[in-house]
Amino acid sequence: MSWYLGRMCGFDLETTGIDVEADRIVTACVVQCGGGAPVQSASWLADPGIEIPESAAKVHGITTAQARAEGRPAAEVVEQLVVALAEVVLAGTPLVAMNASFDLTILDREARRHGVQPLVDIVGADLRVVDPRLLDKQVDRFRRGGRKLEDLCRTYRVKLDGAHSADADAIAACRVVWRLAQRYAEIGGSGLDALHEAQIGWAREQAESLADYFRKTPGKEHQAATVRTEWPLIPAQRNGGQS
Repeated sequence: MSWYLGRMCGFDLETTGIDVEADRIVTACVVQCGGGAPVQSASWLADPGIEIPESAAKVHGITTAQARAEGRPAAEVVEQLVVALAEVVLAGTPLVAMNASFDLTILDREARRHGVQPLVDIVGADLRVVDPRLLDKQVDRFRRGGRKLEDLCRTYRVKLDGAHSADADAIAACRVVWRLAQRYAEIGGSGLDALHEAQIGWAREQAESLADYFRKTPGKEHQAATVRTEWPLIPAQRNGGQS
């Protein structure tokens, strides 16, 4: 049976910002779906321990006041999230994450910040990730327009309810992956292990292409040095992720 006809686990975070080294988790969702079994979903709201900028609150709808009043302690949320994901990964289920290197790196730094064993240290080489954003860029490189989840949902005719809520985004990402795998043989016809390895190479190629674009674009040359090629996780540097 093709991997995409089995169980998948959508994973999504909403955060205080886009700096993987300094920003924090606000909401999280882990949703298992497919494979002929009922959907299983778990969601968390964290008190991130820092102010949630207004710009971030406008995206996901969670204010600092709400997070402090209703959110669980960040360390507790991070620990529960790592445990939930580790259970899924060790069962052989692929993680589906839109722009996976962002969410998995944020989670990794949060774990290290709060003294929680990081996911990668628990699951090691068993981690298998499927990234719809990365896959879409690989199979349709020259399509005009955005590559956000809303864009992919329109392109692949996937229903998205409540964009920028972690649970809605996680389910929609799984649906997009299913559509991609059904449409493109290099995705759906690949084994999961081979697809994971292929994505590592594709991510590096896509990042190098972006860096090259920045180097050749007046006014953007400095951005080339900020492009990271690692996927699905940016490795932690010594003393990193402890801010």
